Amino acid sequence: MKELLKSIAQGLVDKPEAVNVEVDDINDEGVVVYHLHVDADDMGRVIGKQGRIAKAIRTVMRATANRNDCKISVEID
Repeated sequence: MKELLKSIAQGLVDKPEAVNVEVDDINDEGVVVYHLHVDADDMGRVIGKQGRIAKAIRTVMRATANRNDCKISVEID
């Protein structure tokens, strides 16, 4: 899952070497939180107009999590 998020983000940005993904432990609600870090100049590319790209990334990640019977959340930092 971590590698999927990283590869999606690296395909969107100008500086793929700056992409970093951190994973938190499962919280009280059973959700794993993924923190996506990109270069400040690439933040707009990952978020997109009105958050459409960020929403699409979260949708793909949730669909993958559902196939693996887990719950996730993606935060773009």
